[in-house]
Amino acid sequence: MLHLFHQPQPQKEDACYTVLLDDLERTKKELDHVYDAFSNVTEPDLIDAYIYQLNSAQLRYRFLLNSVKEYQ
Repeated sequence: MLHLFHQPQPQKEDACYTVLLDDLERTKKELDHVYDAFSNVTEPDLIDAYIYQLNSAQLRYRFLLNSVKEYQ
C-alpha cells in the first residue's frame, strides 16, 4: 500500500494494538455490509433497524479509530 505520509508504528507490536486493528477492520467490514443492506430495503421496520445498526457501527468505528490513534 502506498503511504503518502509516514506514520510511525508503535515501538512494540503488542497484543492490544493488534486486537484494536483487527476490531477496526472488522467494524469497517460491518459498516460496508450494513450500508449495502440499508440501500436495498424498503420496509419501514427494516429501515429503522439498519439505521440503529449504522449508528452503532459508526460509534464503535470512531472509538476504535481514536484508540488506535492514541497508541501511535
